[in-house]
Amino acid sequence: MKSSRPSTAVEDRATPSKSIDDHEHDSLNQAAHKGPSEKEDHAEYPPMRIVVPVMAALYLAMFLVSLRLTDKDRIIISTAIPKITDDFHSINDIGWYGSAYVLASCSTQLIFGRLYSFFNNKTVFVASIVLFEAGSALCGAARSSIAFILGRALAGVGSAGVFAGAIVIMIPLVPLQKRPMYQSMLGAIFGVSSAVGPLVGGAFTTNSHLTWRWCFYINLPIGGASIALILLFLHLPQLPQSHSLSACEKAKRMDPLGTLLFTPSIVSLLLAIEWGGSTYAWSSSRIVALLVLAGVLFAAWVAVQAWLGSDYATVPSRIFYQRSIMAGVAYSMCIGGVLLSFSYYLAVWFQAIQGVDALQSGIRSLPFVLALVVASILAGGLTSRFGYYTPFALACSCLLAIGMGLVTLLRVDSGHSKWIGFQVVCGLGMGLGMQMSSLAAQTVLAADDVPVGASLMFFGQGLGGAVFLCITQSIFLQELLKNLANVMPDSAAKLLANTGATNIRNAVSAELLPAALLEYNKALTTAFYVPLAIASVSIVPALCFEWKSVKTARTHASKHKGADSERGGDKE
Repeated sequence: MKSSRPSTAVEDRATPSKSIDDHEHDSLNQAAHKGPSEKEDHAEYPPMRIVVPVMAALYLAMFLVSLRLTDKDRIIISTAIPKITDDFHSINDIGWYGSAYVLASCSTQLIFGRLYSFFNNKTVFVASIVLFEAGSALCGAARSSIAFILGRALAGVGSAGVFAGAIVIMIPLVPLQKRPMYQSMLGAIFGVSSAVGPLVGGAFTTNSHLTWRWCFYINLPIGGASIALILLFLHLPQLPQSHSLSACEKAKRMDPLGTLLFTPSIVSLLLAIEWGGSTYAWSSSRIVALLVLAGVLFAAWVAVQAWLGSDYATVPSRIFYQRSIMAGVAYSMCIGGVLLSFSYYLAVWFQAIQGVDALQSGIRSLPFVLALVVASILAGGLTSRFGYYTPFALACSCLLAIGMGLVTLLRVDSGHSKWIGFQVVCGLGMGLGMQMSSLAAQTVLAADDVPVGASLMFFGQGLGGAVFLCITQSIFLQELLKNLANVMPDSAAKLLANTGATNIRNAVSAELLPAALLEYNKALTTAFYVPLAIASVSIVPALCFEWKSVKTARTHASKHKGADSERGGDKE
C-alpha cells in the first residue's frame, strides 16, 4: 500500500544520482509515515550504521532520566540533603527537593504526546534533553534553595519528553517485529540506573573535592553525548502535519484548555498524597481541599476531552477507549507502584535492619537489578521471536505477586539466601513485563497515535509510582509508631520514627535495640503488603490485553476517522 505521506512526481521519479544520505532520509520517511493498516514488512528502514548510534543516544538519554525517576533518586537526594541544607539554610524546603521533579514530570507527560504528534520529533527530543540538562546544571550551580527547586522542576519537564521520545523515535528506525528486543534494552537501562544511582550519590556526597553538586554535573557530559549522536545521525522527515497545519492550528490542537485543567489537577493530587499523613493529617482542611480540587479539575478535563473531539483533545477518545490502551494504563500504574514501593523500602530494610549505609544498600540490591536486566532482554527476544507480549505481562504479574509475598517473610535474622532469592524472583517478574504496556500501544495504535499512547503509559507508571509509594509510606509510618510504642514511650517512638534508617542504632540504647529492630521489621513487612496487593491486582489488566502479534499487527483506527474526528473538524 502507499505511504500516508502525500507523494509528488519528483519523489516518485527514479533518481539514480541520489546520495547515500538521500536514501537514508527516504528510508526514515517511509518508515515514519507508514499507514496504520500497512504491513511493516514492506517498510524501508535505515541501515545499521544509522540505527546503532541513534539507539545508543536513546539509551544514554533514558539512562539519565531513569536515574532521576527511580527510588534511587530519592536516595541520592536524601544522601545529599544534609549538605544541601547546610549550604542553603533551608531545612523547611526539604520536601520540595524530591517532589518538584515528580510533579513536573507527571503533569507534563501527556503534553509531550501532542508535541511529538505535531512537531519534528528530533527537535522535540533534543529540546527535552536540553531542558533536562539545563535543570541539572541549575541544580549543580544553585546558590539558593529556590534555584535548586526550579532546577529539579525543569529537569522533570525534560524527563517527560525523553521518555515519550525514546519510543517515538524508535518507530522509523526499527520494524515492529524487532522493536521488542531494542525496547527491552530500555528496561535493562532502567535497572542499571537503579544500581548506579546510590553508588554515584554515595561517592559524590562523601568526596570533599567533588561535593553533592557533582550528582547533577555528571549528567551534562552524558546528555551532551546523546545530543551529539542525535544531531549527527538522526535525520527525520517533517511530519505531514507540519506542512498542512498553520501555527495557529497547531496551537489549538495542543489543547491549551485541557492543559490548564489537567496540570493543576495532577499537581493537586500529588501534593495531597505527598503531604498527607506526614506534613499534614489526612483529615486536615488543606489535604481535603487539594483532593477535592484534583477531582473537580480532572472531571472538568475529562468533559473537555469529550467536547473537543479527536483532533483537538490531548487524549482522543479513539486512543483512550481502546481496550489494550485502557488495560496498559492500569497495568503501568500497577508496575510503577510495585517498582517504587518495593525498591524504596527494600533499601530501608537493608539500612535499618542490617545496618548498612546507602552505598552498601545499593550493592545489596544488585540481585533484583541483574534479574530485571536478564528478564527484560529475554522477554524482548522471545516477544520478537513469537510475536505475542500478553503472556509476558501475565507472567510478570504472577511472578511479582509471588515475589512480593516472599518479601513479606523477611525477618531481622534473614540470611543471604533469602534476601537474594526473594529479590531474584521479584526482578525476574518486573523485567518480564515492565515494557509490555508501551509495546502494546505501538502494536494496536496507528503510527500517528503512538506518541500519545506511549505518553499515557509513562504517565501511568509515574503516577502509580508516586501514589502507591506515598500509600506505602503512610502505612509504614503508622505501623512503626504503633509497634515502637510497645517497647518504648510514645515520645521516644515518635523521635525514632523521624530518625533516618541509618541512624536507628545510634538513637536506641543497646538494651532496647533488639526489640526496636523487631518492631521496625514488622512495620516494614507490613508495608510490603502494599506492593503485594498491587502486584496481585495487576493480573486483571494483564488479562485485558488483546492477543495481538507484533508480527502481523494491523491497527483499526487512523486519524480523522469516526464521529469524534468529525466533531473536531467542525471546530476549524
